[in-house]
Amino acid sequence: MKIEIDAVLFDSDGVLVDSHHQVHVAWTQLCDEFGLDVASVTAEFTGKRAIDTLRNYVERNRLAAALDRLEDLEVEGAAGTPPVPGAIDLTQSLPDGAWTIATSATRRLALARWAAAGIPVPARTTTAEDVANGKPHPDPYLHAAAHLGVDPTRCLVFEDADSGGRAGVAAGAQVIAVGDQPWSFEPLARIPDLRSVTVEASNPLTLRIDAAS
Repeated sequence: MKIEIDAVLFDSDGVLVDSHHQVHVAWTQLCDEFGLDVASVTAEFTGKRAIDTLRNYVERNRLAAALDRLEDLEVEGAAGTPPVPGAIDLTQSLPDGAWTIATSATRRLALARWAAAGIPVPARTTTAEDVANGKPHPDPYLHAAAHLGVDPTRCLVFEDADSGGRAGVAAGAQVIAVGDQPWSFEPLARIPDLRSVTVEASNPLTLRIDAAS
């Protein structure tokens, strides 16, 4: 598959960085410390901002403390975060100004994981603090497209989570699913990782997607 677009919008965790183990460890410890049912909490947190999950389980007067503690745990565990295969090569091959990242992580956490994984960081990125509504709302991808000055309908989103995929679609973008997580809709294509994506031309930006069969 070849696709001509104006810009690429990446999710981060599970798409650019392989942080799943660190996430599980941090959330499990947080649940233990705050007396939360880990199975219930982790069943719904994938692809969402921490605040959008924790507000369903933590009393309002303890929410800020829980969020701060979780961020500390995740940042502490960020060292050694590996890149998802193909992430560095692909991001380095994309033209400047033609790609950015829209993540549900906080800026402090995202920067720690990107640094550990060696992911190049665009001049402008979208993190949890930048939007009023997190994924699956379209706000993160609308914000990211606006940063680049492009029409979101001319963007290609790479996501590993259903909530993020729905955010991309709601923003008007086309969406590629990375990995094998179950989704509530069928994306444009599914790929195992970013080694399946090649930049064929920069002007206009053209990508080749070797979709999974």
